Amino acid sequence: MPHFVIDCSENIITIESPENIIQKVYDTAESTDLFDKGDIKVRINPFEFYTIGNTKDDFIHIFANIMEGRTSAQKKNLSEKIINELKLMFPNVPIISINIRDFEKATYCNKSMV
Repeated sequence: MPHFVIDCSENIITIESPENIIQKVYDTAESTDLFDKGDIKVRINPFEFYTIGNTKDDFIHIFANIMEGRTSAQKKNLSEKIINELKLMFPNVPIISINIRDFEKATYCNKSMV
């Protein structure tokens, strides 16, 4: 159920393949034991057109959407693990960040639920 949507500058996928980036985020999220095996979804959106403080600096930002119920400490650990792995993969990228948003159980729905 968790969704990790990676927004990045287009140059990022010339440094490392999208498949490797996606797999790194997937494996790191799975290593936290916060999610059921096979439920993690990861996508990547490379941007050709963007500005970062009026520059074309490379960037990676992950929007993580997870079901509510994890503690702040668990979410912090998840964030830090993913960022640490991406820092190793992209040591020269100046902006690497993540934010975690909770899905509300009461309002979440997918096709198997109706």
